[in-house]
Amino acid sequence: MNLPNKLTASRFVLTVVFLVALFWPWNIPFRNSFALLFFCLAGVTDFLDGRIARSRKLITNFGILMDPLADKIMTCSAFIAFVESTRLHPNAPVKVGAWMVIIIVARELAITGLRLLAASKNIVLAAERYGKHKTISQIITIIALLVVDACQEWPDGLKNLFVAWAPTFAEVMLWLTVVLTAMSGIIYLWRNRALYLEDV
Repeated sequence: MNLPNKLTASRFVLTVVFLVALFWPWNIPFRNSFALLFFCLAGVTDFLDGRIARSRKLITNFGILMDPLADKIMTCSAFIAFVESTRLHPNAPVKVGAWMVIIIVARELAITGLRLLAASKNIVLAAERYGKHKTISQIITIIALLVVDACQEWPDGLKNLFVAWAPTFAEVMLWLTVVLTAMSGIIYLWRNRALYLEDV
């Protein structure tokens, strides 16, 4: 297994560790900070694996299939976890609604289905600019939401740098991400409508 594929595989592991840290049943010190750290590490692997694969010409079928799958599992797992966290902490400064996550997950499933349909017809659908912006906004949103909780565990001097603006920033990014995710999915489905309309 080459380095990019190892990084892709590690993202699955880091996602599991991130979720364990987020919902560890015992109240260990800096639990939310550890969850933030593990998610950031997973995000770094997302940035590095594709770049290394392209620069070193190490693109493989495993990477083509598993890289986007690892991305979707990482981001969708995080948003679903935030719905549960909102239920457990109803007084949280930023609340992630289930309907928001349904839009995000439904978009990812719809585009994955479209790509599978295209693959069955020997057509490769490349990622579009809107999709890339969507992924970036999702990762920023997740990190911002994690910072809102994690900064409560930090020393007062560091905590005070974030508590004044982090919740507002996370709230704005959450709504922006929901809109961008929905719009990017609609645009992608519309531009490739010939793939599924011809089978109707």
